[in-house]
Amino acid sequence: MSTSPSGVTLGKASTVMQTINFYLSEHPAIVGFRWNHPLCWGSTWSFLFSSIVVYIVLSIFLHLLLALLLRRGQPVPLGPVPALHSLSMSLISLTIFTGILISASAEIKETRWFWRRSKTPLQWLLCFPLGTRPSGRVFFWSYIFYLSRFLHMLRTVFVILRRRKLFFFQLFYHSISTFMSFLWLEFSQSFQVLAILFTTLAYSVMYGYRFWTAIAARGVCYPFVLNCQIVLLGCNLVCHVGVLLLHFSKGGCNGIGAWVFNSVLNGAILLLFLNFYVRAYFCKKRNVQSVGDRSENMAPSCSLLGARKEPDTNKLKSN
Repeated sequence: MSTSPSGVTLGKASTVMQTINFYLSEHPAIVGFRWNHPLCWGSTWSFLFSSIVVYIVLSIFLHLLLALLLRRGQPVPLGPVPALHSLSMSLISLTIFTGILISASAEIKETRWFWRRSKTPLQWLLCFPLGTRPSGRVFFWSYIFYLSRFLHMLRTVFVILRRRKLFFFQLFYHSISTFMSFLWLEFSQSFQVLAILFTTLAYSVMYGYRFWTAIAARGVCYPFVLNCQIVLLGCNLVCHVGVLLLHFSKGGCNGIGAWVFNSVLNGAILLLFLNFYVRAYFCKKRNVQSVGDRSENMAPSCSLLGARKEPDTNKLKSN
């Protein structure tokens, strides 16, 4: 009995989907994950604070060292390393996004009997029930997201080497983002599933765009990257409001203390982004106006030159 090509294709696609589902959601290491200080690398408070301090100190030291050894503004060639970093971060972010999306769907199916009378799936994503422990599929991918934050810190090194500049906002943003992702695990904080989904989706697009511009377009369009980050922070702000409403209407959300601290830090990051965004917008507008003013100033000067040339031609004709 022969099998149709479409049936073979569907069978292969089903096998691939089952394989992906197993390695991203049903693997024993993922299902049996538990946030534990002795077993999970980087899960202690001392490691968190020491790694952030080392990151800040090394960044400042590298910036000062290059200022002493090289002339001002001279970049250090890095070759394809930044492009490869962008490609790897895009793929890692896409993997985390897919993994936590599949895992959250599986967790909702398995635990819905416990909270279905009081919450909808969307409300569960925003507000974990009280007593939630950092174990299982969702927290495994939250742990992977936390570890990926240290790879994001490498962009600071690339900026220092290539542009010879050290930005306070970059140090602040990477440090705070790493700290917040640690709090998600330590206190089983609500809202982290949606936050990771939004963040990894945005990062997969932004780093993919950076990789494309590095190998093809030559030059990142920073308004695109900045706009993605503004949209990401705006989505997080809306979700924070949802968590607050659910906390008072549904009997409480798990990890609300860490969520309050997280909200304050997110608000600070949002204000810094908006400040930079507004300044960049007005600087761009001012540059456009200055170009227009130059063209207007050049127009009468050309006419004046023409007026001066007319008498000369008349003189030639008269002679």
